[in-house]
Order: sequence, then C-alpha cells, then structure tokens
Amino acid sequence: MPAPTAFDHQATGYSLTLAYWMARASDLAYKDEAAIDIQAKQWGFDRVRHHRTGFTPPFPLEDTQAFTVASDGLVLTAFRGTEPREIRDWLSDADATRVPGPDGTGFVHHGFAKALDSVYGTVRDAIAEFRTAGQSVLFTGHSLGGALAVLAGARLYLEEPNLRADGVYTFGQPRTCDQRLAEAYNQGFADRTYRFVNNNDIVPHLPPEPEFAHVDSPRYLDSRGRLHESMSLWSRLADHLRGLRADAFDEIHDHPIRTYIAALETNFG
Repeated sequence: MPAPTAFDHQATGYSLTLAYWMARASDLAYKDEAAIDIQAKQWGFDRVRHHRTGFTPPFPLEDTQAFTVASDGLVLTAFRGTEPREIRDWLSDADATRVPGPDGTGFVHHGFAKALDSVYGTVRDAIAEFRTAGQSVLFTGHSLGGALAVLAGARLYLEEPNLRADGVYTFGQPRTCDQRLAEAYNQGFADRTYRFVNNNDIVPHLPPEPEFAHVDSPRYLDSRGRLHESMSLWSRLADHLRGLRADAFDEIHDHPIRTYIAALETNFG
C-alpha cells in the first residue's frame, strides 16, 4: 500500500497514516506563508492562521513560527523546528536553564517556554475560534517544533482543559521538561502523544538527563526505516551501531524532517 495522497480530516487516535500527515505538516511549517496557504487549501483546510514572533537577545533564535489550519473535521497547529546544528548549540547554552512549567507544575526548558509564550496567545485564540463544531485538535512539530507542540498540549491540558488537544505528534523532539511535569503530562496524554525518534537522531538525547525528561509515548524508526512501537534496549543499541556503521554522521543525518517522512513512507510498502 503506497503512502496516502488524501488528508483524512476525520482521523483520531494513533495510526501510521495520521503520523505521516503530521510529519508532512511539520515539514510544511518550515515553508513561507504563501506556500502554507496553497498546501493547506490542497489538503482541504479552508481556514489558516499564521503565528510568528521575533525575539530580542539573549534568545539565540530569531523567531518562533507556527500555523493553525481548520476544516469541518480537524483543527491542526504545526510548529516550525530548527536546523540540527542550531539546536545543538542552543540546547547546550545558557538558555537551557529551567523555569516553572504550566500551572506551576514542574519545570521546563527556559528557551522552549519563552518561544511558546511568544505565540501561545494567538495559537490558543485560533483554536478557540476555529473549533466551531467540536473538531479534533492536533499539535505537531519537528525538532524545536516538537518541544513546542508538547508544551502547548501541556498548557491546554493543565490550564484550559476545555480546549484540551486530542493528539500530539512530534518528530526528533528534544527533552522538554523535568520528570514531575512529564509525569503530570503523561496522566492525561500518554495515550494521545506519539514521539517519533529516528535511529541515531541526536536531538532527542538533548538536553541531558536528569534535569530534563521525555514525555511518553515513543515510536522508534530503526536504521532500515521500520517503525516500532516498542524496542528492547539491546535491540536499540544494536540498531544504533548498525546505523553508525553505515554513516559516521548518522546522528546528524537522521534528524531532518524529510528523513522522518521518507522512513514513514517505507512502512506503507
């Protein structure tokens, strides 16, 4: 079965098909607004809202970008990520300090919190405006965008449960918060968050433990692109070595969103 060509606006829960479309939406978040408008219409979304905010020093990234699209069946927000070299530098700098999390629960990476704060109000307002018929609400993002998708889901869940998202799909997401917030998040979202990790992608291993933790639930793409909902530690170690033997720079080459999309596509064959 080839990769799907039509966006399913009624899809809920977890499926390979929905994961594929969320990866495509995460990729689209890197494009300019005109390209997003055109693609959203082709996918069947009739409403689009763009979110973009600039920063001042010492924040090391120029801005945060996201878009929200809506149809009669779905409201989707996709957050833009960043390039591997940039996020490695970012995650190792002073902005990796922690600040209180949503509703005062646990702690989150300071840079992630600041990035989300800059667009959260417009994202929240767009969801409230577009969700006119009880549509499903999904968040997605790659790299930095994945961290923002998780934090947006956490804020709605902990601060405005009436707007709680129905699903969060992330790709190559860094660790985002401490263990306390991760546990609180998992209580409401472990069965609706799907965190994809591609073989040796370095970004999901940053920032370091134990200060930062991952939320559930991981999905692993192995060195051959096969998707696993669970994988033993030894199997993962063997697969890491297999990937590194094939490509000495696998930790970087496994991170781009197009690599995730290509791997997901192999699972439709």
